[in-house]
Amino acid sequence: MQIRVCHRQSRLNKGRANGDMMITAALEQADNRFELLVQSVTDYAIYMLDPDGIVISWNAGARRFKGYAANEIIGQHFSRFYTPEDQATGIPALALYTAEHDGRFEAEGWRVRKDGSQFWANVVIDPIRTPDGQLLGFAKVTRDLTERRAAQEALRESEERFRMLVQSVTDYAIYMIDPVGTVTSWNAGAERAKGYCAQEIIGQNFALFYSEEDRLAGLPSRALHMAQREGRFESEGWRIRKDGSRFWANAVIDPIRAPDGRLMGFAKITRDLTERREAQRALDEARDAIFQTQKMDAIGKLTGGVAHDFNNLLAVIVGSLDLARRRLANGGDIARYLDNAMTAADRGATLTQRMLAFARKQELKLQSVDCVALVQGMAELLRTTLGASALIETRFPLALQTAYADPAQLELALLNLAVNARDAMPEGGRIVIDAAEIAVSAGERPDLAEGRYVRLCVTDNGEGMDAATIERAREPFFTTKGVGKGTGLGLSMVHGFAQQCGGSLTIASQPGLGTTVALWLPVAQDDSASPFPAEDAQPLAGQDAPLVILAVDDDNLVLTNTAGMLEELGHTVFQASSAPDALRLLEQGMVDLVVTDHAMPGMTGAQLADAIEQLHPDLPVIIITGFAELPPHASRRPRLDKPFRQAELARTVAAVRHGMGGGTYSDRPDSILPPC
Repeated sequence: MQIRVCHRQSRLNKGRANGDMMITAALEQADNRFELLVQSVTDYAIYMLDPDGIVISWNAGARRFKGYAANEIIGQHFSRFYTPEDQATGIPALALYTAEHDGRFEAEGWRVRKDGSQFWANVVIDPIRTPDGQLLGFAKVTRDLTERRAAQEALRESEERFRMLVQSVTDYAIYMIDPVGTVTSWNAGAERAKGYCAQEIIGQNFALFYSEEDRLAGLPSRALHMAQREGRFESEGWRIRKDGSRFWANAVIDPIRAPDGRLMGFAKITRDLTERREAQRALDEARDAIFQTQKMDAIGKLTGGVAHDFNNLLAVIVGSLDLARRRLANGGDIARYLDNAMTAADRGATLTQRMLAFARKQELKLQSVDCVALVQGMAELLRTTLGASALIETRFPLALQTAYADPAQLELALLNLAVNARDAMPEGGRIVIDAAEIAVSAGERPDLAEGRYVRLCVTDNGEGMDAATIERAREPFFTTKGVGKGTGLGLSMVHGFAQQCGGSLTIASQPGLGTTVALWLPVAQDDSASPFPAEDAQPLAGQDAPLVILAVDDDNLVLTNTAGMLEELGHTVFQASSAPDALRLLEQGMVDLVVTDHAMPGMTGAQLADAIEQLHPDLPVIIITGFAELPPHASRRPRLDKPFRQAELARTVAAVRHGMGGGTYSDRPDSILPPC
């Protein structure tokens, strides 16, 4: 029995021994795996220290960072990894003390390698204790952060340089605002431009810089909304400084977004443009002054030219009428002198129309024109105007398409070209007027569209022009005739007329070989030409029933002349020297027709016509004007342009009579006005 018990105890003891051996083997195996794990880490230096700081283990990462092999460093104090400065101040001992008493120590700082070089390290020291709390040593983990610190330092330096750059800018206000408009940064340029220092403005809303009216209009919030939506906002306007003064600013707002697109705020750059704006204003004023000087010079040239031309015409009119009066007193024939006076007056009317058309851009009455018939109808006018020194020759084809133009303006254009040709031949010469039909293909002429054109040429064998003169010949007020010997509007008027018709004007000339000016006019679409107006036929007095007419003009000479023409036609005429006088006369009785001047002081003829329409809706009004244009509302009324002849006045009255249906207000006995 005792032997059996002894065998059982022996087996138990043997089992316990086997278990202890297995546990020991397992622990040894785990320790080996842990040792392999630690030794395989190369990005971290992991090693142990005894309670006094002596290195008792060393891994591959520690060898890579610090340069020591295990047999070189185990048994050495870990303080050798610290800089002499840190050793002198007791940093290594402080690190162990902190780890022991606080349970952990972490810090970053410079550490020293075996070769003496330094690296920036992150260090963590943890105490190692037994289950009963006895300190066995320390676990130390070190990571080399030199590259990361270099990157961070580079970023910091870059940010610092950028900050210094922004802060050193004084010509631009550069600052940031958050998504709702609160100022979060402020540079020296902003302080200089707006007057606020950083402490005063950071935390305030940027709407403070806008005027009250802009804030009430919601301009600040609209600017942020536009910048957020469009990616940029730029504007110019008045902004307010701290002292309340205004300055003209150019402002640019750009959104600032995180990498994920989230709006972080806005960058705002403002520049004070007040000085530049004032300089621009001064420059504009200087340009205006120069333009005014040039305009006055042009007006001077125009005035001199017009005065010269009108003095010549007035000399003819005054001289002819003076001779006619003397001859009439002696019973002599005065027809020749009256014809001379009428011709000079017609030239004056032509000159006035030229200036009005240039100043007012008189509207053309485009129609089909038979150019051959028009030139032939001008023969007498050309001979009278050009005189005997110029021989006129015409060369026309047997058949020529009609041109699309204003016949009256075309006649004036040809007369201008003929006068210029005569003036280019001081000793006399030959002027040739010829015509041809030319087809222009697409792209052939930059100044003409594709199509067919009638080319009217006026050629002289005079002095000719050089290239520089040809280049300027179309300019208004440019003339080679000398000061006071022409308006300088002739060629510019003809050129403008041709362009309004859809054509062009070309000049070919050489010094000493003469000049050819070609007027290109588009061929009329309708082959049937409107008959060119013949000479005015004098209507016979009493051909129609007489009318009672009220004539209105503030110029007594013109009023007397107009009334005399109407009386010669057999009409009864009453006179008024102003629009209010005319209205007072109309209150006393009715008339058949009112003929009124337009340019009158106080109330114009167009305004008088409007007043008459309110009082007497069926009473027709003819407006006589020396202007190229009338107010738009008056353009529907019958119109007669100054100067006019009796025949033109008679035709206008007849046209109005026809519109009245042939009846007259004077058929009623009570319609006659009392004597004026």
